[in-house]
Amino acid sequence: MTSTGVLTTQEPRDSLELRGADDDNSLERMVTPANAQPAMRPVSRKRQTSILLCAFLDVIVTIGLNQAYGVFLNYYLADGSSAKDPFLSKDEVSSKAMVAFVGTIAAGLTWGGSIFVNPIMARSKDPRWITGAGAVLIGLGYVLASFCHKIWQLLLTQGLIYGVGTSLVYFPVLAVAPEYFDAHRGSAMGFILSGAGVGGLLYAPAARALLVRVGAAWTLRIFGLVNFAICIPIVLATPPSRSLSKRPTLVDVKLAKRPAFILQALAAMAQASGNLVPITFLPEFSTRLGYTAAFGAALLSINNAVNTVSRIGMGFIADVAGRQNTLVLSVLGSAVTVVAFWLPSALGDDMRLWITFVVTYGLFAGGYNSLFPTAVIEVFGAQAYASVNGFIYFIRGLGALWGSPVGGALVAGGQDPKAYISLIWYDFGLLMLSSICVIAVRALDASEKGKFKLKA
Repeated sequence: MTSTGVLTTQEPRDSLELRGADDDNSLERMVTPANAQPAMRPVSRKRQTSILLCAFLDVIVTIGLNQAYGVFLNYYLADGSSAKDPFLSKDEVSSKAMVAFVGTIAAGLTWGGSIFVNPIMARSKDPRWITGAGAVLIGLGYVLASFCHKIWQLLLTQGLIYGVGTSLVYFPVLAVAPEYFDAHRGSAMGFILSGAGVGGLLYAPAARALLVRVGAAWTLRIFGLVNFAICIPIVLATPPSRSLSKRPTLVDVKLAKRPAFILQALAAMAQASGNLVPITFLPEFSTRLGYTAAFGAALLSINNAVNTVSRIGMGFIADVAGRQNTLVLSVLGSAVTVVAFWLPSALGDDMRLWITFVVTYGLFAGGYNSLFPTAVIEVFGAQAYASVNGFIYFIRGLGALWGSPVGGALVAGGQDPKAYISLIWYDFGLLMLSSICVIAVRALDASEKGKFKLKA
């Protein structure tokens, strides 16, 4: 703290300090190197704890519920073809891709909305107004969906309105959360983003139980009201950016031309597309193997439970072994599980291999989601974090929009598990593409820094 009351941080030794001797206010102008870190507000342990809990709840109600949409998908498809008074008629659920699109439009907008939310955040003096508006839309989207009986109506409510709401709640909290942690950033983000698995673990069995007992309409209403209630403490605890300097919301053209940036964006799109495919179709594929719909929902919960532990564990591993290294392990491992366990379970109608896939995929898949924000800081710097992270989330949103609907179109008719083989190879291709890209980013980053380090 200077004598003028201006908060500063310790500057690098090669900073050039110019003092205006005849300036009545004795202001200082500092010219720092281009790679200097931006000045940050001080942070206490109490504040860090508040950010952890706020962001954790945020991820539960946004990403977590998106990961449980497979239960709704399975119910809509089965209910429309068998119930006497279905929520959606048989004609409405004839296209599996369109029913899947309801969930993926919500997931896609959650991330893709960053390109609109980030500029709003830059102009807002109090981010709580943004999360407050999002909380209203999150609750409203599901409540309005309860009165719908057409797919296009669900696309507007359970998809569009809810998706816009989740984006408004997600980014004002998650975009600044990494700024509040330094040495333990990997483990902090691992804990925060484990909320996705916790959310899926809670929402999936709850959705299945409510759908059976009270039907789709009341399930959607209950979820809408519960989601809004969870959002209230998130809104009240929404943190401001820790940075004292104004950060750009648009990606610098020179940075955007870097091969590492292009590959990072391609990896994000492919991973988001491929990551949602198993989660979306897990309950429905389980019924093709002979399981009940309830057990399929239970398997989704198991996947989310493993995913929760994995995100936390991957964060700790990243702090020890390197964040980029762990990122590569996560996405490559998830690709391998698809061909090692999911494909054989479809070819051989093998339940044991399917359960093995559910567990191992949950183990590997969560790491990318929790680690790529920290990798963005390492590769592109803290000053560019807000703009690069926002753009890459937008790209992830685009990937999430088409991943599962295209997969749904690839599933052949009938009830044979072999009808999923084309979708499985499609998912493997997406995850392998993402793996190749993150490995290339790792190599390019080492090359640009002029030194390869085992821990990176």
